[in-house]
Amino acid sequence: MPLSPEVLSSNSEAVAWLRAFDLSLEPDDEPWFSVDGVEKPRQIGSDGAGGAFVLLPSQNVLYVSSGGRAGIIAGTFEAFVQLVVACPYWLDILKFSAGGDLVEMRRAAMALEATLDDEDDINGARDGVRAALDLSELDDPVGALYDAVAASDTIVRATDGSPFTTLFNRFSVDSNPMLRDAAA
Repeated sequence: MPLSPEVLSSNSEAVAWLRAFDLSLEPDDEPWFSVDGVEKPRQIGSDGAGGAFVLLPSQNVLYVSSGGRAGIIAGTFEAFVQLVVACPYWLDILKFSAGGDLVEMRRAAMALEATLDDEDDINGARDGVRAALDLSELDDPVGALYDAVAASDTIVRATDGSPFTTLFNRFSVDSNPMLRDAAA
């Protein structure tokens, strides 16, 4: 049976482990954005920065940041959970993507993994989620993230009607001294 928000929510052990990845399965009550072509976006969770995760009718998972960026990040809910577990810093990979360069994204992922705080805690949470959900690992989580964001044509709008921008950001690993040193 494919992983769904309902299946995940009913697994209290997995839900507890996912907190280590800054993922809450409690959506906001008040919508603060709209999605073109979707009457009532189904928010399935949020992160600590105020971003929202939305399960679209196509089963794609959309991320809407509180900073005005949005895009598809996974093709299914299960792929979304696999991504979050493999790359808890997935949003930073996009921040340091040099405008959507896959090679730079892979470089960012390696540097971010090397700089993880509480690496043992994260690895324990990874193992805990995978065991609780019998979840496999993605072969190429960074490639899957790139493919999802690059193909994203979903338009998200703020309450004033202005469109959100892409999740790819212009920064590179070299823009951040800590990441630059970790990538060296």
